[in-house]
Amino acid sequence: MSRKKTQPLCTGSEVDFGMGRRQFLNRFGMGFGSVALADMMAGESRAAGVLDGGHLPARVKRIIYLFQSGGPSQMDMLDYKPLLNEKHGQQLPDEVRKGQRLTGMSGNQSSLPLVGSPFKFAQHGESGQWMSDLLPHTAKIADDICVVKSMYTEAINHGPGVTMLQTGSQFPGRPSMGSWLNYGLGAENRDLPSFVVLVTKNKGGQPLVSRFWGSGFLPSEHQGVRFRSGKDPVLYLNNPSGVSREGREKLLGRLGELHRAAPSSEGDAAVEARIAEYELAFRMQSSIPEVADFSDEPEHVLETYGKDVRNPGSFAANCLLARRLAERDVRFIQLYHPGWDQHGGLVGGIRTQCAETDQPTAALVADLKQRGLLEDTLVIWGGEFGRTNYCQGKLSGNNFGRDHHPRCFSMWMAGGGVKGGTSYGETDPYCYNIDRDPVHVHDFHATVLHLLGIDHERLTFKYQGRRFRLTDVHGKVVKGILA
Repeated sequence: MSRKKTQPLCTGSEVDFGMGRRQFLNRFGMGFGSVALADMMAGESRAAGVLDGGHLPARVKRIIYLFQSGGPSQMDMLDYKPLLNEKHGQQLPDEVRKGQRLTGMSGNQSSLPLVGSPFKFAQHGESGQWMSDLLPHTAKIADDICVVKSMYTEAINHGPGVTMLQTGSQFPGRPSMGSWLNYGLGAENRDLPSFVVLVTKNKGGQPLVSRFWGSGFLPSEHQGVRFRSGKDPVLYLNNPSGVSREGREKLLGRLGELHRAAPSSEGDAAVEARIAEYELAFRMQSSIPEVADFSDEPEHVLETYGKDVRNPGSFAANCLLARRLAERDVRFIQLYHPGWDQHGGLVGGIRTQCAETDQPTAALVADLKQRGLLEDTLVIWGGEFGRTNYCQGKLSGNNFGRDHHPRCFSMWMAGGGVKGGTSYGETDPYCYNIDRDPVHVHDFHATVLHLLGIDHERLTFKYQGRRFRLTDVHGKVVKGILA
């Protein structure tokens, strides 16, 4: 798809009746003025990224990131550690801990008893991927996913941890990954936002704040657009009371006539571009309700995502909506599902989480594959860190919890450019440290950008005298997971 270059801001000049276009837009009635002008100017960079196609041949066109907020327990789902069951109730050896920092929630415990997983593990698919019985549906796509078992981060608490995975820094204020991609590559579909955020409704857990999908110091048009459940997925998009769709369309037509009547010295191309971008908001009034309407989905497709798919705002409904957005070339689709923070009552809590997410996650991957979309889509699953191999608090039978553990955790990826049916990296038998092929958060980001055709060292933005990037000052592409 051809992309126009970003145009410099045009200040405009006076028209026949003594009022410049900027003034005209700012003073126009019905709330149209200043909001419309800002959206038109923002849209220029939304339509075409600064890279104009990227640095490298792209392996994928879009990302669907299924973020599991709270820190899923890797040794109960994806990283099989039978030694923990053999040593259940014994103390975490000092030679394994190596004096490493613990959180304030378990750092003062006099006892750190190891806890084996109460869930049964088995190998699945031709690849023989190990998964627990918490994931019967994900097990069916075992040959499509690459499980990275050696992820690590410096962040030990939720706020910094989520911020790190989303922005490449523990400190608030940096642009999110989706914003970097919007800034670098621009939009593929002129009728929809390039970066869409979906949050599972009515879920407890750690708070999810808008800065996780914010644009930081990048221009604000690159931030994620959150879709909500209900009749108005995007706030303030519909016409105000008393303004009809026909009336707004006529208003846009008159604005075009005003432009065509102006002297050619005013920079017609730039103004035309701004008018076209205001029309994007007008088109979104139709495109967003259409993409959020599941009435054209066959019954058998709805069934694959599970019964919750009929509940707008559920994780299942958001997975199906993500597929519909991917079909329409939305570049970055971010799903957040909170509730994985099991400091206590892990057995019941993680069962609930997996019951809500396992089937729709697997259905999404299978659905994309069946439609030929998985070839150029990257699906990512994972949280901000993992869980400890020892019990937080007192161990009493199956009534236990696990604390935060940043030194090793598991994520998986599926889709274009990734080796399906493989595991990458290895943790020690205690699932406490990494034995082989560590993958830092910056390495993960560098790899995702590489798959999109971006050299992570060259996508930068100058701010306060320094050129920033998503991977900060280090990071390398993890070539071992690339197909």
